[in-house]
Amino acid sequence: MASTTCKLTWLTALLSSFGITISQTSLFYDNQSAVHLASNQVFHERNKHIEVDCHFIREKVAAGFLKLFHIRSINQLADIFTKALPSSLFNHFVFKLGLLNIHQPSA
Repeated sequence: MASTTCKLTWLTALLSSFGITISQTSLFYDNQSAVHLASNQVFHERNKHIEVDCHFIREKVAAGFLKLFHIRSINQLADIFTKALPSSLFNHFVFKLGLLNIHQPSA
């Protein structure tokens, strides 16, 4: 999540140099605990040893730059690029991304 936040920050700065302003970005993550920890500004005794990355994300959320959302793992489109998936789920993601099989014979 921290790596993606860094890349979003850089991309937003790049786009602003071209005159394109982005006020808020959304980040979808499939770990509900991580989303809650990064979104919750309240300090708890159990999470006092949080890494610097989490504090970086908290700052971006508090500033209004980043909005975090939980997404179920079954709906996480990025999994098509990072995980071995059952064929039904793979085909569903291919359809959702709008990809075409150029090697499939046309009817």
